[in-house]
Amino acid sequence: MTTERVAAIDCGTNSIRLLIADLDPETGTLTDLDRRMQIVRLGQGVDKTGRLAPEALERTFAACREYHEAIQALGVGPDRLRFVATSASRDAENRDEFRSGVRELLGVEPEVISGDEEANLSFTGATRELSGTAGLAQPYLVLDIGGGSTEFVLGADHVEAARSVDIGCVRMTERHFTSDPPTVEQIAAARADIEAAIALAAETVPLDRAKTLVGLAGSVTTVAGMALGLPEYDSARIHHSRIGIEQVREAATHLLTVDHDKRAAIPVLHPGRVDVIGAGALVLLTIMERTGAAEVVVSEHDILDGIAWSVTDRQAEAG
Repeated sequence: MTTERVAAIDCGTNSIRLLIADLDPETGTLTDLDRRMQIVRLGQGVDKTGRLAPEALERTFAACREYHEAIQALGVGPDRLRFVATSASRDAENRDEFRSGVRELLGVEPEVISGDEEANLSFTGATRELSGTAGLAQPYLVLDIGGGSTEFVLGADHVEAARSVDIGCVRMTERHFTSDPPTVEQIAAARADIEAAIALAAETVPLDRAKTLVGLAGSVTTVAGMALGLPEYDSARIHHSRIGIEQVREAATHLLTVDHDKRAAIPVLHPGRVDVIGAGALVLLTIMERTGAAEVVVSEHDILDGIAWSVTDRQAEAG
């Protein structure tokens, strides 16, 4: 079978990402042609107001215009593009304004997916290439820490249980961290919120069955880059790195006790994450403590890759 060229867009609470790739369903290989990300903070204020802010919508639409040019340049038609939107656009009262804007700019209907489908796509993207990797026992617990929500997905060759809960780096920051750096009391309140959400997830997902913790998304990859001491963000070195819990604790402690300028000076930290990375690191650390995970396997392949694979999977099912 020849390769298939597809495009995938993942529009989350904090970032919007594009992947254009050639996929070979027979060999299970995905070859990047263009992978990019912009911090647009679509979820700005949603937890408080219930609405997508006009300036957040405009930032997101500006990114969509840029992505449209890239998609056209690489010859991907609308039938090979899937646009998936997650937590912020599920929660917002004015989500129809978001949907119509995306439809006009990209020619496809944005799919505001459920937390369960989000979990399935994340699992596929993260684990499709892990099978047979030495030292990684199954089942995996895939942890996708986003801006507004965190997905817990347990499975081996397929998803066995999944739960999406409303803890994420943007939501926790806006809800609890009213000073910079946050106070001891604010951190304790955030941790209590995170622990309650983990308990909620555990009602559906048997967390204690997990043999390998696989961590996805910007909070996890940033902590990994810090732990590895990288002089700049290096996706190839971060992908499939194994970061111990003490390294995570050290990074989280640092991020939660220094101010904005000191965080901004961290070489692997994207400028758009400076204000929310402390909360993201706290989510990761708290989950590792609760599950007893000694390390997290970091994956650069996540829901975006799962969305890309879903394009070919859908076509195969339709055919």
